[in-house]
Amino acid sequence: MRPLVERMVSLRERMRELEGEQRNVVQLIAGNGSGYAVGEARGEEFAALAGEVHDCIEQLNELGVQVKDVDTGLVDFPARRDGEDVLLCWRAGEDGVEFWHGLDDGFAGRKPIDWGDA
Repeated sequence: MRPLVERMVSLRERMRELEGEQRNVVQLIAGNGSGYAVGEARGEEFAALAGEVHDCIEQLNELGVQVKDVDTGLVDFPARRDGEDVLLCWRAGEDGVEFWHGLDDGFAGRKPIDWGDA
């Protein structure tokens, strides 16, 4: 799961770079008409990256992982804690799954897992 999430985050980072480059190309085209081919090439790369991000999300969904934030790699995993449905919470860059939250609490409500009580 970790490699898929890290790949997804990396792809989104490249997409953001291309978005910035595209803004520059649009300004260049509006100014003097040059740069059109560059814009097309960037558009094709962006579309390919978007497809790869979609594939990562689909693979994660198939594993039962809920993608909450593509840019940061925030994902949740359904679990049970003391007989209650909860979500374990992990974000790319964290060493392991160390947090959980209620189904309606979201990231802001995440709490450290006390593995001693599990």
